Amino acid sequence: MMREARSSSVPVEKRAADYLQAAAMTAPLLGAGTQETPARDTYNAACGELTVLLRTSEGGQLWNHPLTLAGNNQTYHLRLEPAGNAVWAPNYFATFELEQQVKEKLIKKENIQQGVGGALVGVRILNPPEKFAPPRGITAAVTATLDFHGKDATLALRRPAKQPTAAVEGKVRPLAVNYSAPISYYKPPSNLTLRGLVGGFEATRYLAGIGLYFLQPYDPDRIP
Repeated sequence: MMREARSSSVPVEKRAADYLQAAAMTAPLLGAGTQETPARDTYNAACGELTVLLRTSEGGQLWNHPLTLAGNNQTYHLRLEPAGNAVWAPNYFATFELEQQVKEKLIKKENIQQGVGGALVGVRILNPPEKFAPPRGITAAVTATLDFHGKDATLALRRPAKQPTAAVEGKVRPLAVNYSAPISYYKPPSNLTLRGLVGGFEATRYLAGIGLYFLQPYDPDRIP
């Protein structure tokens, strides 16, 4: 089922239905969510990959709309959870990256929490750019979870930095999150020493990129 969901030759809506079915089958087997199990790995992968698929496919036309998705003898009704104190607004980020796709070149010790949900990097990038936004956008940790009530599914984009646990499938569980990945999204130069030397001798080449940037979304409730 996951193999078909990951196949680019399968229609997007069929792939989405396969992801939903995989998550629905494994959600009852999550347990406490703290131990790595095949069921938890499948559920987490389905949540994260479904989010990326819907946000990026067909120009985002399937994103943030109620969907009826037909799969293998199963039909699901999917909606996105609206914004809340510990849930990102569905349209806040322009795109998402799976945590394993972000190369952590300069991170010596990863800051990771094991749990349930798809660990993602949300990237907010607008045109024209927001004030204090880096050229590659503003990033944050996101955890995608799916809750099922029969064939009705709700996809939530959770804010683990605000609330590291959440009620998933009726039970409070820790959320899977990689706090190092949003920083690693900003790829460093391949040779920092050489870039520093060039910057010292030809500083005018780098003036346009110098500035004060947000590396995470502004949070009015956060104490500096």
